[in-house]
Amino acid sequence: MTFQEQIQQGIPSELPNIKPYESNINHAPKRKDILSAEEKKLALKNALRYFEPKRHSELLPEFKDELEKYGRIYMYRFRPEYEMKARPISEYPGKSEQAKSIMLMIQNNLDYAVAQHPHELITYGGNGAVFQNWAQYLLTMKYLSEMTDEQTLTMYSGHPMGLFPSHKEAPRVVVTNGMVIPNYSKPDDWEKFNALGVSQYGQMTAGSYMYIGPQGIVHGTTITVLNAFRKINKDPKGGLFLTSGLGGMSGAQPKAGNIAGCITVIAEVNPKIAKIRHDQKWVNEIHENLDELVVRVRKAQENKETVSLAYLGNIVDIWEKFDQENLKIDIGSDQTSLHNPWSGGYYPVGQSFEESNKMMAEDPELFKEKVQESLRRHASAINKHTEKGTYFFDYGNAFLLEASRAGADVMSENPTLGREFKYPSYVQDIMGPMCFDYGFGPFRWVCASGKPEDLLKTDEIACEVLEEMIKKSPPEIQQQMQDNITWIKGAQKNNLVVGSQARILYADSEGRMKIAEAFNKAIKNGEIGAIVLGRDHHDVSGTDSPYRETSNIYDGSRFTADMAIQNVIGDSFRGATWVSIHNGGGVGWGEVINGGFGMLLDGSDDADRRLKSMLFWDVNNGISRRSWARNEGAVFAIKRAMEMEPNLKVTLPNFVDEGLF
Repeated sequence: MTFQEQIQQGIPSELPNIKPYESNINHAPKRKDILSAEEKKLALKNALRYFEPKRHSELLPEFKDELEKYGRIYMYRFRPEYEMKARPISEYPGKSEQAKSIMLMIQNNLDYAVAQHPHELITYGGNGAVFQNWAQYLLTMKYLSEMTDEQTLTMYSGHPMGLFPSHKEAPRVVVTNGMVIPNYSKPDDWEKFNALGVSQYGQMTAGSYMYIGPQGIVHGTTITVLNAFRKINKDPKGGLFLTSGLGGMSGAQPKAGNIAGCITVIAEVNPKIAKIRHDQKWVNEIHENLDELVVRVRKAQENKETVSLAYLGNIVDIWEKFDQENLKIDIGSDQTSLHNPWSGGYYPVGQSFEESNKMMAEDPELFKEKVQESLRRHASAINKHTEKGTYFFDYGNAFLLEASRAGADVMSENPTLGREFKYPSYVQDIMGPMCFDYGFGPFRWVCASGKPEDLLKTDEIACEVLEEMIKKSPPEIQQQMQDNITWIKGAQKNNLVVGSQARILYADSEGRMKIAEAFNKAIKNGEIGAIVLGRDHHDVSGTDSPYRETSNIYDGSRFTADMAIQNVIGDSFRGATWVSIHNGGGVGWGEVINGGFGMLLDGSDDADRRLKSMLFWDVNNGISRRSWARNEGAVFAIKRAMEMEPNLKVTLPNFVDEGLF
């Protein structure tokens, strides 16, 4: 069968052969055995409902074995034979170009070079899933191949509920992930519902089909690292940045450090992930001996090198060793998946990767104790360095939150509203006041043709637009504009592409609209093929997350989720090709609500109209909320937006004289 025929058949009528378990692939850890006997029976019935009754007797023992071995039913047998990668949009079967663009993006999320655990359909973050099982993938791709522009596919946590009649202006796909009743949003609730096959953790851009590999966070991490060094008035050259995590999103850190020009030392416990990043040239060297690492770092500091050094081991050991050696760390952070601390997001010090994985599945309570003990040591070592002048920031991965829950010394001595911890989140100190308040966030695009020359052309177009815009930009956003021009000029030489021909660029609503408009014009003129627009959920408007994206909201509303919900609803009727709303994001189930979109540009007047309507709302929704919270940068930005668009009328805050109190 051809690739197109395999897509169109969906779940095959004849059972494919059982596939061997490929040990060379990076697999998800075994999940907690959390279901009762009756619940396991229910999980099996839930899985079997995808198949004709005549297949149940054969599939039942197989699915039961998967549930016992892995804690989940992945339906490995149904993993497709074809290579999983984003193909040119013309290679997908279908009646709708918009639907084809979504198929392309789904496959990109599951590309072996992109996905963290591709056989378990997990893109990044340890549990950020595109689907719960392979039957869902097959059925979804079939639906997309049949869809017209007058239908909408509804996705319930990876399950394609079906194609429904709609209209051309409606989104082609509406995605929800993990949207459980709030009282059932604890970590064990996720474990249970996911094991039952009724809900999943979509992370941010995993379950919304908009992940573009670690490049998606490289730019934001580069901006963060550059501004962290600016905050301490130090040139990155010869400066030391210490952090941890090389999987998924965190794999961007060494590349970002190299672009910023500093020395990056990054710990990773998983040898397979470290090797992948080294093979991709995203990290320069791998070290396994702490004494040798200390010597190497001192040499790099003396020579003011730009280099990234991975340590195959635990981050706690590095913090403690560098303290003993009195080795100066300039800036420090952490990007392990602490939103998922008990299921492989963070590994305890003092035991091997394999020992931890075994304990995680067989003795989860002891594993939790070890993780919390490790977090206390981790925080203690960080405190020793910050007393010597290290600037430490939380990278929004719930490090400080989980450390505080473990009883670590991370709480502020003089807590104020929104500043409970002794260290700021990077949004509080950097991304919030410098970027999000002014409307700058992770705008991205994918060349649906799959051609590198199209990506080169889009880089050139974006650079031309930004260089023209900066001539008239107000002083308040000159630095942001210049950082982006520098970024896009160096994008090609930094070899950022993993998977699809994609690019990310921090831009405000004006920049996004002008760049998208220029792309659409180039498509219309035949200069490039179709483009898929999107963004990270980690943006100005997309996410309500009190310990990350909205951590610099100080009016008491950071625990509300009106903004994210309004955002996805507004995108839906303003022209998005697909929309998504998730519970969980990068900081844990029950800790955040986040949403995103995708939009196909095809060179049409329709696309031009949609992009202007939707992109303006998508950013200014968040700026208006930040303005109402009395964030001064956002007040400036929303006033500017109202001058640009007469139909925008936003309620502005009145500032209260503190002396009155």
